[in-house]
Amino acid sequence: MRERQVARIRRRAREFDAFVAGAAGRLLHAATLLTAEPIDANPRAQRLLVAALARTYAHWDRLRGEDPYDRTRQEIAARFAHDSWRYHRVRGGLLDRLTPQERLILVLRLYEGVAEEQTAALIGLPVDRVRAICARSTAAMRSAPAPAGR
Repeated sequence: MRERQVARIRRRAREFDAFVAGAAGRLLHAATLLTAEPIDANPRAQRLLVAALARTYAHWDRLRGEDPYDRTRQEIAARFAHDSWRYHRVRGGLLDRLTPQERLILVLRLYEGVAEEQTAALIGLPVDRVRAICARSTAAMRSAPAPAGR
């Protein structure tokens, strides 16, 4: 019995390590876009990613049939939404001119390619509202000049 349990724990760790090796870079980039931190100095994005990966690992055995990338991305978005509406600070990044909600919707829709319906369900807004925020945010990003020094 103990050997099977140890084998299961090792298999779980190997599977999770393989997932992290393949997905962590893209997830960290998405978290960095959300936090509007510079790519080379992104401690808040790293904390978001580590917390989301810890939660994914804790539920790894229950994820059978579910996409762990999608689950981790949802966790990052939820943690970002929870924290950013309370602690929003201007950091000077390219996406920093947007509100946290606008940034979250843009990153999910345009960078991650999440459908409008899924984005709306994740954030808790109507699909039409997500569509309007995405369009307005995209127009704002196109019309605003790039920050100096970039």
